[in-house]
Amino acid sequence: MELLSILSQLIIAVSIIIVWVFRFDNIVKEFKQYGLSDLTRNSVGAVKIALSTLLVTAIWYPSPVVIPALFMAFLMACAQAAHFKVKNPWSKHAPSLILLILSLFVAAYHSGIFG
Repeated sequence: MELLSILSQLIIAVSIIIVWVFRFDNIVKEFKQYGLSDLTRNSVGAVKIALSTLLVTAIWYPSPVVIPALFMAFLMACAQAAHFKVKNPWSKHAPSLILLILSLFVAAYHSGIFG
Protein backbone atom coordinates (compact mmCIF):
# COMPACT_ATOMS: atom_id res chain seq x y z
CA MET A 1 0.00 0.00 0.00
CA GLU A 2 2.86 2.38 0.74
CA LEU A 3 4.16 2.02 -2.82
CA LEU A 4 0.67 2.80 -4.13
CA SER A 5 0.56 5.94 -2.00
CA ILE A 6 3.97 7.07 -3.26
CA LEU A 7 2.92 6.41 -6.84
CA SER A 8 -0.31 8.35 -6.26
CA GLN A 9 1.60 11.29 -4.79
CA LEU A 10 3.90 11.36 -7.81
CA ILE A 11 1.02 11.08 -10.29
CA ILE A 12 -0.77 13.99 -8.62
CA ALA A 13 2.34 16.18 -8.51
CA VAL A 14 3.52 15.46 -12.05
CA SER A 15 0.01 15.97 -13.44
CA ILE A 16 -0.31 19.34 -11.73
CA ILE A 17 3.09 20.49 -12.99
CA ILE A 18 2.33 19.39 -16.56
CA VAL A 19 -1.06 21.13 -16.61
CA TRP A 20 -0.15 24.32 -14.75
CA VAL A 21 3.30 24.86 -16.28
CA PHE A 22 3.40 23.26 -19.72
CA ARG A 23 -0.30 23.57 -20.64
CA PHE A 24 -0.98 26.93 -19.01
CA ASP A 25 -2.60 28.29 -22.19
CA ASN A 26 -5.32 25.68 -21.75
CA ILE A 27 -5.79 26.73 -18.11
CA VAL A 28 -6.25 30.36 -19.20
CA LYS A 29 -9.03 29.30 -21.61
CA GLU A 30 -10.75 27.11 -19.04
CA PHE A 31 -10.78 29.75 -16.31
CA LYS A 32 -12.26 32.27 -18.77
CA GLN A 33 -14.92 29.69 -19.65
CA TYR A 34 -15.70 29.32 -15.94
CA GLY A 35 -15.95 33.09 -15.51
CA LEU A 36 -13.13 33.20 -12.95
CA SER A 37 -10.62 36.04 -12.64
CA ASP A 38 -6.93 35.97 -13.47
CA LEU A 39 -6.20 36.46 -9.78
CA THR A 40 -8.26 33.38 -8.90
CA ARG A 41 -6.54 31.37 -11.64
CA ASN A 42 -3.07 32.40 -10.54
CA SER A 43 -3.86 31.79 -6.87
CA VAL A 44 -5.24 28.32 -7.57
CA GLY A 45 -2.18 27.52 -9.68
CA ALA A 46 0.25 28.68 -7.01
CA VAL A 47 -1.56 26.69 -4.32
CA LYS A 48 -1.70 23.54 -6.48
CA ILE A 49 2.02 23.76 -7.28
CA ALA A 50 2.85 24.31 -3.59
CA LEU A 51 0.66 21.35 -2.58
CA SER A 52 2.30 19.20 -5.26
CA THR A 53 5.70 20.09 -3.84
CA LEU A 54 4.54 19.09 -0.36
CA LEU A 55 3.16 15.78 -1.68
CA VAL A 56 6.53 14.94 -3.25
CA THR A 57 8.42 16.07 -0.14
CA ALA A 58 6.14 13.84 1.93
CA ILE A 59 7.59 10.77 0.22
CA TRP A 60 10.65 11.24 2.46
CA TYR A 61 8.96 13.15 5.31
CA PRO A 62 5.46 11.63 5.54
CA SER A 63 4.11 13.60 8.50
CA PRO A 64 2.85 16.60 6.46
CA VAL A 65 1.06 14.59 3.75
CA VAL A 66 -2.54 14.39 5.02
CA ILE A 67 -3.28 18.12 4.98
CA PRO A 68 -1.84 18.81 1.50
CA ALA A 69 -3.66 15.75 0.15
CA LEU A 70 -6.97 16.94 1.61
CA PHE A 71 -6.46 20.48 0.29
CA MET A 72 -5.68 19.05 -3.15
CA ALA A 73 -8.82 16.91 -2.96
CA PHE A 74 -10.81 20.05 -2.10
CA LEU A 75 -9.40 21.89 -5.13
CA MET A 76 -10.20 18.91 -7.35
CA ALA A 77 -13.77 18.88 -6.01
CA CYS A 78 -13.96 22.58 -6.90
CA ALA A 79 -12.72 21.72 -10.40
CA GLN A 80 -15.51 19.16 -10.67
CA ALA A 81 -18.04 21.81 -9.67
CA ALA A 82 -16.66 24.17 -12.33
CA HIS A 83 -16.95 21.46 -14.99
CA PHE A 84 -20.57 20.81 -13.97
CA LYS A 85 -21.33 24.56 -13.97
CA VAL A 86 -20.38 24.94 -17.64
CA LYS A 87 -21.74 21.50 -18.58
CA ASN A 88 -18.44 20.13 -19.84
CA PRO A 89 -18.42 16.59 -21.26
CA TRP A 90 -17.24 13.78 -18.97
CA SER A 91 -13.91 13.65 -20.78
CA LYS A 92 -13.15 17.07 -19.26
CA HIS A 93 -14.22 15.85 -15.79
CA ALA A 94 -12.00 12.75 -15.81
CA PRO A 95 -8.56 14.24 -14.98
CA SER A 96 -9.68 16.20 -11.92
CA LEU A 97 -11.90 13.31 -10.81
CA ILE A 98 -8.95 10.90 -10.95
CA LEU A 99 -6.76 13.35 -9.04
CA LEU A 100 -9.56 13.82 -6.48
CA ILE A 101 -9.72 10.07 -5.90
CA LEU A 102 -5.92 9.76 -5.68
CA SER A 103 -5.73 12.68 -3.22
CA LEU A 104 -8.40 11.13 -1.01
CA PHE A 105 -6.57 7.79 -1.14
CA VAL A 106 -3.28 9.40 -0.07
CA ALA A 107 -5.00 11.22 2.82
CA ALA A 108 -6.87 8.08 3.90
CA TYR A 109 -3.78 5.88 3.74
CA HIS A 110 -1.66 8.26 5.78
CA SER A 111 -4.49 8.73 8.27
CA GLY A 112 -4.38 5.00 8.98
CA ILE A 113 -7.78 4.21 7.49
CA PHE A 114 -6.36 1.27 5.52
CA GLY A 115 -4.73 -0.26 8.54
